[in-house]
Amino acid sequence: MPGTKKTATGVLGGLAGLVGLSAVAGVLVTATVTPAIAVSGAAASSAITMFDNMPSYLEIDELMLPTEIYATASDGTEVQLARFYDQNRLPVTYEQINPVVYDAILSSEDPRYYDHGGVDLIGTSRAVISNVQGGATQGGSSISQQYVKNVLVQRCERDAPTAEDLQACWVEATTASGMDGIERKLQEMRYAIAMEQRYSKNEILLGYLNIANFGGTNYGVEAAAQYYFGTSAANLSLGQAATLAGMVQNPNTFRIDRPESESNGAANGYQLTLDRRNYVLGRMLADGKISQEQYDAAYAEPIAPNIVPSTQGCESAGGSAFFCDYVRTIVETDEAFGETPEERQAALRRGGLKIYTTIDLDLQKAAEDAISIVPATHPNLDLGSSGVQLEVSTGRVLSMVQNRPYTQDADKAASDPAFTSVNFNTPYINGGSNGFLPGSTYKVFTLLNWLEHGHSVNEVLNGRQRNFTVMADCDGGTQRITSNQIKNFQGVGGYNGTPMRFTADSLNTGFLAMSEKVSVCDTNKIAERMGVELANGGSVTETNFVYDILGSKAIAPIDMAAAYATIANKGIYCEPKAIDRVIDADGNELPLPETTCNRVLDESVAATAAFTLEGVINGGSAGSSRTYDGVPVFGKTGIHEQIHTWMDGASSKVATVVWVGNVKGEVRLDRNSANGRALWTIRHSIWPVMQRAANAKYGGDDFPRPDQNLTRQVFIDLPSVVGQSVDQARATLQAAGFSVNVGDAVDASESAGTIVRQDPGAGRVSGATVVTIYPSNGEGASIPGGLVGQTQEAAASSLRSAGFGNVSAQCTENEDAPENGRVTGVSPDEGTSTNRNTAVTLSVERRDC
Repeated sequence: MPGTKKTATGVLGGLAGLVGLSAVAGVLVTATVTPAIAVSGAAASSAITMFDNMPSYLEIDELMLPTEIYATASDGTEVQLARFYDQNRLPVTYEQINPVVYDAILSSEDPRYYDHGGVDLIGTSRAVISNVQGGATQGGSSISQQYVKNVLVQRCERDAPTAEDLQACWVEATTASGMDGIERKLQEMRYAIAMEQRYSKNEILLGYLNIANFGGTNYGVEAAAQYYFGTSAANLSLGQAATLAGMVQNPNTFRIDRPESESNGAANGYQLTLDRRNYVLGRMLADGKISQEQYDAAYAEPIAPNIVPSTQGCESAGGSAFFCDYVRTIVETDEAFGETPEERQAALRRGGLKIYTTIDLDLQKAAEDAISIVPATHPNLDLGSSGVQLEVSTGRVLSMVQNRPYTQDADKAASDPAFTSVNFNTPYINGGSNGFLPGSTYKVFTLLNWLEHGHSVNEVLNGRQRNFTVMADCDGGTQRITSNQIKNFQGVGGYNGTPMRFTADSLNTGFLAMSEKVSVCDTNKIAERMGVELANGGSVTETNFVYDILGSKAIAPIDMAAAYATIANKGIYCEPKAIDRVIDADGNELPLPETTCNRVLDESVAATAAFTLEGVINGGSAGSSRTYDGVPVFGKTGIHEQIHTWMDGASSKVATVVWVGNVKGEVRLDRNSANGRALWTIRHSIWPVMQRAANAKYGGDDFPRPDQNLTRQVFIDLPSVVGQSVDQARATLQAAGFSVNVGDAVDASESAGTIVRQDPGAGRVSGATVVTIYPSNGEGASIPGGLVGQTQEAAASSLRSAGFGNVSAQCTENEDAPENGRVTGVSPDEGTSTNRNTAVTLSVERRDC
């Protein structure tokens, strides 16, 4: 409070009050302890000494004020999302209170307020004598004394660790009887007198009206005016002011928000409060604060409450309620708001903080509209859906929605399945569930692992349905998966292909093939580096199983959004951030919860991953989520056994993650629909709407070009399979990573089914090469060599011996020919493999044909 503004009258009044009351107190103390002993001057002197030795300085603590959570609208205005409080209080200045309120409170509580120095000697002496005679401390307190009591009670309420402690200290501060009560009353007086030496009368009066309880959780005259009458303290009428002034004597007895009350309800015109109000009006008339005409008019008015409840909690945030609840949990768990849970709870409910959040109300509205196609309930399953968006470069949460409305009423959530207090987007510690299985969206971490090990996305692997020996453990251990344990979506058999194509098609067996070369352990470590943890708070690296490749761990959607944002942010991970600014009750800016942005991926790896994931949107499995707005985006689909479905992706500015699935249970989504859409594809009706809204407001740039080395064409050794059977040759080539075509059988002397030719031949070739193999039909033979120069008869005999029975000759006369003739040529040529039934023609020279 500002400095003192005292008058001479006030100082003298204070001295008189001190000496007079001390004397009275001395008499009363002596009479109480030893009533048979006559009161002496020494006893009074002792009492005065005791009074003077009491503490005199009372620190005026900050008022317990509501904490308010805000969002910023697109026009820059601050929109209040929610308030949290133990005491609903709205402090006002002296000028913001109608003067009739001051008149009412002073006439009824302390008519000599401006004449005494903190203690009203007449009223207090009467009260002390009454207390000595009868017991409980009551009445006679000046406004200054009442202010002291309220300060002490608030301190009690602020510091009490338990409800029992709270009740004990409240009783101690207010209703103790006997000698303890008198001593406490004296201490209260001591504080009040000292307070009036430091503060002006108006400051004390204002402090009292801002701290006093007016029934229930309503504290201070402004909150009371708004709650009981739907108006401000500045606009209270005479009757309303008198009603509120009457309440402070016994707030919960005189409150007028319980019309069902038999003793003080609507049926009897709030009789107790009416009588108290009329008493206040009478005191104001007697003090000359109002005229007879004003008195009569106000007296004739009935008590007419206009209750305007002051909501608290996140239900008031509407569609932003789950984001609001996320902010609440941050305040309750982050040490920026206090070292202990009790301190953090006090900051939320009593600290008077103004918390300005990251939520973008434009994106939030678009997200609410998008997710509204998923009903809050479904007749066949416990259907849930959520969407969350993060700013890529900062981690700021821009929207957070789900298909069910929020309630903070546990009974309502338990009885009505349309409502929930569970945030589907966040981990358990932030009011969330235990997470959902991300399915193939988790494959992105195997892709990153592949790239970090220097492999190219254009390297060809055997992604066919087969047995796999997967590198799983951190110590190099493997796990074997047979061909029937993990299959591809919709029964696809798999193929030899590249990680580029595996990612676009989301081919399970392709990622198993990749994991034969890079470990599941490293894959989970990369996820952890990118902020992904189990939704229940555990580490994704605690166990490493082959099924992790396909998204078998329960993750919160906000963690997946942060991971995809990391790729879009060129490998820099930013922790999700919900709070931009915190202001304390005095207007000071406070430190924020610590969130950092750190590089966790090499830029070349992030760029190549983004390039690969663009293919998923542009022609791959996420084609149904294309935004068609010209802004480059990438993404990845995820389906876990038709129980959970996901669509994760980002532009260079905003990352968006959508989940649709079973909150509990395992009902197949592909066998159910809602609003004319199959549940397993409904994510593609949500994600592009949310992403388009982000693209429209934040834009988006081209992603960096992929790394040349990580997209290189990889050459590998092509083995020779000539001489193998068809099955042997196919297995050999597929194991080496090649696709195989079997050509038509060819004439060859080898036994039928033996490979006699391959195209291309053995050597170094591209991993994408398709190899054609040619088996023998077993009906071939080779034209013998050495036929040229032999006689016709000898050559024909050699051919018949080789299996050729269709032999003919063409004779040419030549006088120089040998007497028995000679063979000069053969068709087909010598050494040619051909069918045994092929006609073989010998060219022969003779002197006479």
